[in-house]
Amino acid sequence: MKRLFKSKVAWVAAAGLSMITVTSAQSFQNGFLSFHKFSQHSAPDTSIVFQSPNGDALQPSPASALYNAYGMDILLSNSGLGLGAFYRHQYTRDIYGTVALSISEAKDDNEVEYVDFYGQTYVPGKINRFLLVPLHVGVQYRLFADEIVDNFRPYVNAGMGPTLVFSTPYDKEFFSSLGYGQAHYTLGGYIGLGAFFGIDKDNLSGVNIRYYFIPFAKGLPSMQDELGNIITKKDFGGFFITLNFGSLY
Repeated sequence: MKRLFKSKVAWVAAAGLSMITVTSAQSFQNGFLSFHKFSQHSAPDTSIVFQSPNGDALQPSPASALYNAYGMDILLSNSGLGLGAFYRHQYTRDIYGTVALSISEAKDDNEVEYVDFYGQTYVPGKINRFLLVPLHVGVQYRLFADEIVDNFRPYVNAGMGPTLVFSTPYDKEFFSSLGYGQAHYTLGGYIGLGAFFGIDKDNLSGVNIRYYFIPFAKGLPSMQDELGNIITKKDFGGFFITLNFGSLY
């Protein structure tokens, strides 16, 4: 009888232990499934993304998108001083298109200027004065953009277009002679080498050395020699040093 009682107690204990083990296993399984579902709905984000409240904050500065420029030119040559204006548009990082209009004086290579007793200058044998008004459409190519810093920007340029040659009689005062002037037209061009200076992206300042080709096949009366022969001028080109001052927009 005592042995039978001990067997029942052992059986009850074993059954209870089995129930506890099954219950524990089910609880662990239910907890794992709950954690898995929770992790699916709220997956942790290991990266932090910052976004500016101002959407334009990361946009390029307006100064970096200034593709147009305009300004004035001061021309220096053996014939004297000239003034001009230019417009420039940027097409690529290195290529620009230009339009330039200028006015300057042209002299004959045979001219010799004297000063009289009263301090006035004159040129013996001179027949006409000449004013050059070229309108050139050109191209400008920047050199060494990747090798040289932006405060020194060298370039080569060339242009072509119509040129007005305005002749006025030398025996009349300069402004009075304009009313007696005659207009002549020809086709000309230039090639040049120059550079812009400075780090200011809103302004342009530089120098350009150009050689102008302005032929006039028929020639225009320019000088009279000692024998009374008329010397005509057929080439109005030459070297010019051009100082550039402008603004970008």
